[in-house]
Amino acid sequence: MKTILITGGAGFIGSCFAIKMIQLNHKIVILDKLTYAGNLENLAEISNHQNFKFVKGDILDQDLVTQLLAENQVDFVVNFAAESHVDNSISSPEVFIDTNVKGTFNLLSKSLNYWRNLDSAKKENFRFLHISTDEVFGSLTLEDPKFTENSTYKPNSPYSASKAASDHLVRAWFETYGLPCVTTNCSNNYGPRQNEEKLIPTIIRSALANKIIPIYGNGRNIRDWIQVEDHCDGIYLALTKGRLGESYCFGGNCEKENISLAKIICEILDKVNPRKDGKSYSAQITFVEDRLGHDKRYAIDDSKARSELGFVSAKTFEERILETVNWYLPKLLNK
Repeated sequence: MKTILITGGAGFIGSCFAIKMIQLNHKIVILDKLTYAGNLENLAEISNHQNFKFVKGDILDQDLVTQLLAENQVDFVVNFAAESHVDNSISSPEVFIDTNVKGTFNLLSKSLNYWRNLDSAKKENFRFLHISTDEVFGSLTLEDPKFTENSTYKPNSPYSASKAASDHLVRAWFETYGLPCVTTNCSNNYGPRQNEEKLIPTIIRSALANKIIPIYGNGRNIRDWIQVEDHCDGIYLALTKGRLGESYCFGGNCEKENISLAKIICEILDKVNPRKDGKSYSAQITFVEDRLGHDKRYAIDDSKARSELGFVSAKTFEERILETVNWYLPKLLNK
């Protein structure tokens, strides 16, 4: 049993990871500011567990981070806390610098102080795992090979630039100070409990509300999709088996154009909850003004994670996207 400090643990991916850690009999301490992207309902199924502790707070709070590490004798720090919506980063970039850059800096600094004072056995087994994104690598053309751990950093939005900066800080704290760090970069996540602002929940919500299903530009932008359960399995493998100072990429090997993804979801909805007028939900798909700096394509080659960590996806995309639609359906219909 390990004690894990999970920052941003009330968010979409963080809550999935927290639930898995409780199921694996670890103790978890969640630190979350509960911004619009954090929701305690995401943690409802484990909130009464004896190994669960929740603290509302900011990763920028130096005293609080120091206190949580010491009081709980933390073994692992897993940093999910981040502002992550690209559109919001374009309109309010300073928030992303504060949380993603300064917040990560504070976690690293306080973790380093804590780690240096541990006894030898606990010090050797301590880990700081940082969750990042494929967006730090920029945009791919249709002909480019997939991103790998060796891809050049070329962030194109304030969001991806802030995440790139945090990745570099983690690397520096490992190389300069020896803090035992691992970084993971993932493709687009989907699944239960995702914030409604994201693409897949937006498609489902808009379809069921008989509103336009907004798709940026011409819909030809391509994303690689990984189901959140698979991603969290990969994170745990990186945390427990990953080599120190290394980064690991996790993808779903599932590249889809945004317009194709929208049509797939509409086809599922046509079957499980047909429109009363008999038309397809795809009739609601509407192209809207493209996002500024909209990257053309993301795709991840996760060969390193598969070969070194034994990472595998538990189910196919077709199975997972059907499960996802069916999870959202009753919640949106009963609103």
